[in-house]
Amino acid sequence: MKKLVLSMMICAALSVGMFTGCTSASTTSASAEAPSSATAVSIESANLASESEGAPSSSKAAGSAQAPSADASASEAPGSGAAASSAKTANVASGSVLDTSDMFTERDLAQEADTSAAKTIEVSDGQDVSITEEGVYVLKGTAKEVTVTVSADDAAKVQLVLDGLNITNSDSPAIYVVSADKVFVTTTDGSTNELSVTGSFAAMGSETNVDGVIFAKDDICFNGKGALTISSSANGIVGKDDVKFTGGTYKVEAQNHAIQGKDSVRIASGTFDLKAAKDGIHAENSDDQTLGYVYIKDGAFDIQASSDGIEGDAVVQIDGGTFNISSGEGIESTYAQINGGTIKIDASDDGINATSKSTAYDVVLQINGGDITINMGTGDTDALDANGSLIINGGTVNITAQSAFDFDGQGALNGGTVTVNGEQVTELANSMMGGRGGFGNRSEGFSGETPEGFSGKSPKDFSGEMPEGFSGKGPRGSHGSMGSNSNSSAAAPDTSTQSA
Repeated sequence: MKKLVLSMMICAALSVGMFTGCTSASTTSASAEAPSSATAVSIESANLASESEGAPSSSKAAGSAQAPSADASASEAPGSGAAASSAKTANVASGSVLDTSDMFTERDLAQEADTSAAKTIEVSDGQDVSITEEGVYVLKGTAKEVTVTVSADDAAKVQLVLDGLNITNSDSPAIYVVSADKVFVTTTDGSTNELSVTGSFAAMGSETNVDGVIFAKDDICFNGKGALTISSSANGIVGKDDVKFTGGTYKVEAQNHAIQGKDSVRIASGTFDLKAAKDGIHAENSDDQTLGYVYIKDGAFDIQASSDGIEGDAVVQIDGGTFNISSGEGIESTYAQINGGTIKIDASDDGINATSKSTAYDVVLQINGGDITINMGTGDTDALDANGSLIINGGTVNITAQSAFDFDGQGALNGGTVTVNGEQVTELANSMMGGRGGFGNRSEGFSGETPEGFSGKSPKDFSGEMPEGFSGKGPRGSHGSMGSNSNSSAAAPDTSTQSA
């Protein structure tokens, strides 16, 4: 009731002009160089319902817009970030949780570089390469103990064109971006390129954690029509801002994460073969909880990871692509949204897990479309696990598991086709196998089967009160709860223009 009253007060405030509107609003930056639009808070449905299967609405929940970046270059189309606002709303009625309208610039999406004025560099053993000016550089040759370092002006765009480049290092990155506005790594058509670091990474000057074969302290975008193979004793690709892929073929084997971005990992297309001792794709930003997200529009992914196949602390949003994931957990995020794609997950822990990793978003696992197949290992495992709300609005979900669903908050099956162990279900039955949010009160020797004749409904006239002396605690080893419904809000995303 308090929330209803608060909602009425907000709408009343909107009506007198305190805000721009109840269901839609836009803000425009005063700076003409850095326009930004903040899409609307949409308050339409209490169950996070999607308007249409697999086709999210363009109406996105939004809070206060972040200050836009003013570093867009006139030479290429400006891009817009898709970070979430720290503001929250009671409902995300429909649509993409991230603003995907300007995820990639025209130059990001171009798969060939203009090499008419390029400088060609052939690498040699022990001879580091230093790039300090904006431009296009073609890199080729085979060498050991070589680092290509980009230390350019903060406004410079540098394009590294890999045309048969092979570098093997013992303790330092093959490519190290110290400074630039943005770096493009473009593989030429038909080329094969191999970069590897075989030993422990050494400090690079004052920097002690430069631990990727390709390590970028600024934005980096991978594109092209060739192939890049990376082998690492630590991380494969590391970016301390945005990491983007729009084309090319990538094979990465890493003892930590295969691909890691701080602000975001964004993928428009490409072919990926990832093997990691930690996560296949990882995004995390401990400095800004609204960042650290993964957005995938399309691509082909074969991921084998000991920990998570795909993890984005704030958001993981998948709109398309083909995925074959074998890992501890398939997909993990605070807000996990699947809008499309063909996804096959074999997991030993949770298939798709929404858990609190970011304070900017409430915990939601939302499926609006796609074709999802999840095969779970035995034991205390869950196919779809939400430490908040689990919402299925569309798509096809085929689960083979002892525990199909585990949620702490709201569980709603509003559409789509959901099959569990060969049988189609019409409602989400919370787990009785003991995962967090399930009933979890497993008695010794309990087989997991419901008693004969048990319908899953409370007895008639049941008051909801527990028997006298009941403590509410399960037996030792049980870590589930009764899974009370939660009215926690889904976070409101924001838009911010970023440099291309």
